[in-house]
Amino acid sequence: MKCLLLLPMLMALVAAETYSTENDDLDIEAVVGDLNTLKSFMDCFNDKKPCDAVQADFKKDLPEAFQNACAKCTAAQKHIFKRFLEESEKKVVDDLNALKKKYDPESKHYAALLSAISKS
Repeated sequence: MKCLLLLPMLMALVAAETYSTENDDLDIEAVVGDLNTLKSFMDCFNDKKPCDAVQADFKKDLPEAFQNACAKCTAAQKHIFKRFLEESEKKVVDDLNALKKKYDPESKHYAALLSAISKS
């Protein structure tokens, strides 16, 4: 009986320890497959242009995700982040470098972040 009482509390605790899953269904292949869309996300994340609702949802978690190697990311978010960074490295290197400078100015966290999302 005690286990049944603890289960809802544990579920609430686990849910609170991840970022919002509202946009976990983002079609990341569509984002990275279209250079204008990819740049739009980068421009939002780098404070060059306003964000739409989806971009803003991801952007709010970027500082912590960089610092904590995506520790609160869901599996879907890790996959999204991985694909975003992979394609950014190929297509918008200057924007990616600006992103790294903004969210990891001392280059302390990026390697750990890449390692954490590498299997996603």
